Amino acid sequence: MSENTPMYHILAYYYFAPIEDAHLEVSLHQEFLKDKDIRCRVYISEEGINGQMSASEEASAAYQQWLKSNPAFKDVVFKIHRYPEHVFPRAVVKYRKQIVAIDEKVDIAMTGEHLSPKKWKEMLEQRDDKTIVLDVRNDYEWVIGHFEGAELPRLETFRQFPQFARKLKEERDPKETKVMMYCTGGIRCELYSALMKQEGFENVYQLDGGVINYGLEEGHDKWQGKLFVFDDRLAVPIDGKTDEVISHCSHCGVLSDTYYNCANMDCNELFLSCPACAEKLKGCCKEECTHATRLRKFENKEKPKPFRRAHLCATAS
Repeated sequence: MSENTPMYHILAYYYFAPIEDAHLEVSLHQEFLKDKDIRCRVYISEEGINGQMSASEEASAAYQQWLKSNPAFKDVVFKIHRYPEHVFPRAVVKYRKQIVAIDEKVDIAMTGEHLSPKKWKEMLEQRDDKTIVLDVRNDYEWVIGHFEGAELPRLETFRQFPQFARKLKEERDPKETKVMMYCTGGIRCELYSALMKQEGFENVYQLDGGVINYGLEEGHDKWQGKLFVFDDRLAVPIDGKTDEVISHCSHCGVLSDTYYNCANMDCNELFLSCPACAEKLKGCCKEECTHATRLRKFENKEKPKPFRRAHLCATAS
């Protein structure tokens, strides 16, 4: 990468605030983004906003200033990385009934105690047998990286967490157990920590700003592997440099943290594979998928991107 290579800001942010007209906010966003060097995935609801974005430095500054000028979002906090290319194919702003799909009535005012990355690290070092560190992400996320000693529930969707929380209450004393929970950027913990308290857990803590913020402030210490992110990068070092691999190819078992979408378009499973197995199975997650009638052409790339529908992403790099 040359010194002249343009760098993009990768923004992650969310904010819970009552929005009177969420559809209007969607329209205002769409209008603002029209002439900006921005690609994103932004969801807005009556609950607030949840956004991920790649933008030129100029467009990033303009968007941050614009969003904070809205009284509803004036206190939003942006977590920022730098990357040499866009990590989204296009700009998408949508209305969502829930900005985190949990299908439960949660009192956001009951959210757990926010711990700064520094305080989180201290609690990790001082924890006892009555403290659990809970990774509340889905299993395909934590398989490539997580905090040392974390409990890793096998959840496939956000909606499965309430059931897990109720089962945990049967196994652990909710009055004595200290629950330290974390997620990618912090938004899931806002709801999940409140739900845990509604279920009777009295001592609930959450990593403020999630793993992204921890990596920015404390680096890789106490962390193993990489971080799954919902953009073209898929797996990134939380400190921007530590290239540790702890996950394995789903076919042969060698170390690998490279994700592929199954080339069988009627499967499209997200799975981990080493390059050799990916080429052998033509980008499929299992042997039977190689015989499917609707197969995408396999392209052997060092860092494959998530599957994109070509007709929607004609201008994507």
